[in-house]
Amino acid sequence: MPATSAELNTVPAVAPEADVEALRTSATPPFSDNLDRLGDLIGLQRCEHTGKRVGAALTVKSRPGDNLGFSHALAVMKPGHVIVIDGGAGLNNALYGDMMRAYAVSRGCTGFMVDGAIRAIATFAAGDLPCYARGVGHRGPYKSGPAQINLPVSVGNQVVNTGDVVSGDDDGLIAFSPDQPKALIDDARQAAPRARHHG
Repeated sequence: MPATSAELNTVPAVAPEADVEALRTSATPPFSDNLDRLGDLIGLQRCEHTGKRVGAALTVKSRPGDNLGFSHALAVMKPGHVIVIDGGAGLNNALYGDMMRAYAVSRGCTGFMVDGAIRAIATFAAGDLPCYARGVGHRGPYKSGPAQINLPVSVGNQVVNTGDVVSGDDDGLIAFSPDQPKALIDDARQAAPRARHHG
């Protein structure tokens, strides 16, 4: 793929609002347990603390420190998408900061999950747009590509497919196929009384 290019594939549908609300009002650990602890994204730190958020993954694969694909993803996303970026765990250059955050908010982005660095951390910490990142750095990104959008990516040692449901709170992050929410929600609700009884 030549420089300054981004390969764009089909944009996924957003998650149904009923599933989003049910997942949003439940803690992450029961869902992790019912996924056999195989859906966890590890190593990403939460950069704000405004409650639990859920959305459908719009995935980006970029070379470390380059945010061309992120820019393209923000242009094609729909309200309800979570931007999930495989930045190769690179920490030398931040993939985005306050300006791209503001644009994401205006587009209805539900949150970011970035296996890479961000900057302007105070802006994220003071805001209500969910953000998880591998680290923080002050150096800005390259913008030359290449990048791929809406293909399977590896984030937090977990494969995330475009359209997967991703969910995060203070306990961590999970991702799972969009055909799983109803069963997971039912299992989590059944587990809640048992957890209270044995707590």
